[in-house]
Amino acid sequence: MHSEQQQHARSNDRPLSSSNQSNSPWSNLELTVPNDRHRTSIVAFVECVLVELTHEDVGAEYVSSNVWGTKRTQFIAADDVAETFCKRHYDERLGWHETTVSRESVRNELIDRLSQTDPLATDRSHSVPVEASDVFCVKSVRQL
Repeated sequence: MHSEQQQHARSNDRPLSSSNQSNSPWSNLELTVPNDRHRTSIVAFVECVLVELTHEDVGAEYVSSNVWGTKRTQFIAADDVAETFCKRHYDERLGWHETTVSRESVRNELIDRLSQTDPLATDRSHSVPVEASDVFCVKSVRQL
């Protein structure tokens, strides 16, 4: 509840118009997994994402699909200095689960996920392989 109040307060502080979204610095922060970026490039990318999460009313979302359905993990700054984040995870079988995590945890998780050589959804135990790439992007909080 307290987290929801903070998010609501943050969204009132920073109006977001749809015409500015395509010109926003965060509008092109998207990456597929696997990708051909070096780890140093991914670290720089994640740092850029964290800056945008701190200064804009946006969230980061990692989406993967597998034979059981879609999984989403979202990160939204929970305070004005973005030292804590709301981590929301959605699994079609289990629904939504929400926790609070530190900035360092978000940074490490994003670097690890975006550095993978295979999508998270790859599961070789099934006869029908999942060949879709995982997708990471930054979106307006309203779009999450």
